[in-house]
Amino acid sequence: MSRLPSRSFAEIKKALLAKEEVALVDVREEAPFAESHPLFAVNISLSRLDIEVYARIPRRDTAITVYDNGEGLAQRAAERLLQLGYTDVALLEGGLEGWRNAGGELFIDVNVPSKAFGELVESERHTPSLAAEEVKALLDAKADVVVLDARRFDEYQTMSIPSGISVPGAELVLRVRALAPNPKTQVIVNCAGRTRSIIGTQSLVNAGIPNPVAALRNGTIGWTLAGQKLEQGQSRRFTEVTAEQQQIAAQSARAVADKAGVGRATLEQLSQWQAEPKRTTYLFDVRTPEEYEAGHLPGARSVPGGQLVQETDHVASVRGARIVLADTEGVRANMSASWLAQMGWEVWVLDGLSSAQLTEQGPWSIPVPLAPSSIDISLSTLQGWLAEGNTQVLDFTTSANYVKQHIPGAWWVLGAQLAAALEVIPPAERYVLTCGSSLLARYAVEEVRELTGKPIFVLAGGTSAWLKAGLPVEQGETALAVPRTDRYRRPYEGTDNPREAMQAYLDWEFGLIAQLGRDGTHGFRVI
Repeated sequence: MSRLPSRSFAEIKKALLAKEEVALVDVREEAPFAESHPLFAVNISLSRLDIEVYARIPRRDTAITVYDNGEGLAQRAAERLLQLGYTDVALLEGGLEGWRNAGGELFIDVNVPSKAFGELVESERHTPSLAAEEVKALLDAKADVVVLDARRFDEYQTMSIPSGISVPGAELVLRVRALAPNPKTQVIVNCAGRTRSIIGTQSLVNAGIPNPVAALRNGTIGWTLAGQKLEQGQSRRFTEVTAEQQQIAAQSARAVADKAGVGRATLEQLSQWQAEPKRTTYLFDVRTPEEYEAGHLPGARSVPGGQLVQETDHVASVRGARIVLADTEGVRANMSASWLAQMGWEVWVLDGLSSAQLTEQGPWSIPVPLAPSSIDISLSTLQGWLAEGNTQVLDFTTSANYVKQHIPGAWWVLGAQLAAALEVIPPAERYVLTCGSSLLARYAVEEVRELTGKPIFVLAGGTSAWLKAGLPVEQGETALAVPRTDRYRRPYEGTDNPREAMQAYLDWEFGLIAQLGRDGTHGFRVI
């Protein structure tokens, strides 16, 4: 019997309905998580727990409940959380099956709260949309129309609607007047599927822009299913706005946020909240990553607003926590906050920030526990050992990164499945661990040493250093020690998805509102 306490489905549901802080953590890899999980479960796999949990669950006495589906991961994860300083850790009674048997609703896919909310918005607000065939006809006729792509820029570059311009979601209200200055111009908002198209379009409607606006129904999936060609590798991006356009956008965004019940906060209040021992407060900067790196508030995490609304569970992993948003012009924070408030979050916007207060520069530094001691080796040392043929390289990066390029001969492994991986990997006299930066690899040193009984080393600078030095690389699934379950392949990403998978995804999204009703814990409201 486990020495750890357990929490039941009934206890967690009661806490959700009472808007108490809840961290329900699925510690499986993303692919099995996407097959079945509770609505407000967050996925922090055991493999990545060390480098993700401090940021996603910052308060050490948060009530954390972990579960798996009988794989034995939850017990290991709970014990590791205790080692990391968390004091209120429990196992979900009966695991995933226990949730199901107690009457809990189970969902598939990822970012389900955001996607389900998007469907609710369209249902209640009748968000305007146009079919792919209608949009193509407008473009072919060279009508007065502008297509705005609300996804991340890298997603836009992978595939986009012809003539589409990259305007990630939170930028739409701020930038639309510069991109469509004629109020008669038809504005089309698209994403890959449905959610960001709906939220982006409804953002423009809520903000009262004068243009006719519509979502591209079913996004690039709908475009593809209509037999229409997408573009690849495009680089059209939003433009700068005038002071007048910014002022108009700020006034309208503030009105939308006020209607949604968004709170107004000062830096003094933020400091008080961050010092509270019994509440979790997240501070997110919702501007572009480039603006963030040029200067941001100390301790703020860079989370562009459109992705924050789309993937809230990835960064705010404690349901019931307080969220504080920051920008510099009062548009992106207010629009993002308006959606989070409707999704049931307590959300506040920091008003009147000046550039003088944005004293930190550079990328966000993820908080991580102290890594175990390790012996680092240089690139030249590893090259020599590989030439001798008595060394195995274990790569802990994501499988997508590994397949893209990796050190020749390196084996791809998952931290939670090291024992199984080492049964596949031929034994060696020494093992060298790496990942992109070698950060994640460092936390596996002790376990690999225990499992192999051999000397363990870490590649200084990781695979990134190897690539930067221009050393040879391999590509593809050349040496997978375990299956690639670390990431769920979304049916709306990439350009080679089967039509059946894309249609099945759309059908699933259409059914989310019914699932929300059966679940009964969402707390969503649509203004």
